[in-house]
Amino acid sequence: MTLYLSRLRLDRGAGNAALQGLLDPTEAGRAMDAHHRLIWTLFADGAERRRDFLWRSEGQGRFLVLSERPPVPHPLFETPEVKEFAPVLASGDRLGVVLRANATRQKRSGERVDVVMDAIHALPEGARAPERMEAASREGRAWLERQGEKAGFRVLSALAEDYSTEGPSGPRKGQPRFGILDLSGRIEVTDPDAFVAQLGRGFGRAKAFGCGLMLIRRTT
Repeated sequence: MTLYLSRLRLDRGAGNAALQGLLDPTEAGRAMDAHHRLIWTLFADGAERRRDFLWRSEGQGRFLVLSERPPVPHPLFETPEVKEFAPVLASGDRLGVVLRANATRQKRSGERVDVVMDAIHALPEGARAPERMEAASREGRAWLERQGEKAGFRVLSALAEDYSTEGPSGPRKGQPRFGILDLSGRIEVTDPDAFVAQLGRGFGRAKAFGCGLMLIRRTT
């Protein structure tokens, strides 16, 4: 299956200037919901269309999208920069990775929990703030290692660059907040076919809200 990696940028020309507060809000929850809707405008060509793309915000009205179809031009965006995404990988290749994920696991009780939030809540209240990012790195790496067991890679290093909790606004306001974990690190490919297939499907949950897209680059 052919995939496409696209760089998108909001058109901030005079014709769209009055809409910038709606298209790219400064408040995180509103921005997440607005961006989700914006990206759909480039791919939702029918009422029954399922989401077949992953995306992430790069800030300042810029986005990266990995999709099964090229995005269609839209007046709210500058002309997309699109290229085919077909990495040629071999077992043993080492890659630098960046991933924004909603990292969860299922407890024995059947409850699904955010791995970082669950670990933070288990700490004494006074330790939660100072140990927040240490817990995010520890739990984020463990979660990524579990992903790798199924997706054809092993983790060499992983560090949490940021961790926040957000919730949708607008019609989705009131839904539970969820964790957004920004990880960077290095991996070694163990099963190239399984890994590339999972890149197209994404990692973790909350993919509609800008999570799950892993960016890769070759390293030594």
